[in-house]
Amino acid sequence: MLIEAFSTPGCARCATAREALRKVAGEVCGERLAWRDVNVLDELDYAVELGVLTPPSLAINGKLVFPALPTPARLRNELVRLLAEHKGD
Repeated sequence: MLIEAFSTPGCARCATAREALRKVAGEVCGERLAWRDVNVLDELDYAVELGVLTPPSLAINGKLVFPALPTPARLRNELVRLLAEHKGD
């Protein structure tokens, strides 16, 4: 499962939240997790393509799922749901 965290350099709130979210994602997904930090300034075209309007945002498997960073509990619930949907894949 690919999770992409979109942020801008120097965003302290982004960095703190990102670490908590990465931890939750690792707990839920284990070895199936691929985490990627995306600097919106470096990859502006890609961010716009996904619909990122304001960072911080979170995409899962190439789709913008959280236009604003979720709480760890919301991310956990979404990942559990997605893993259950794709259990047979």
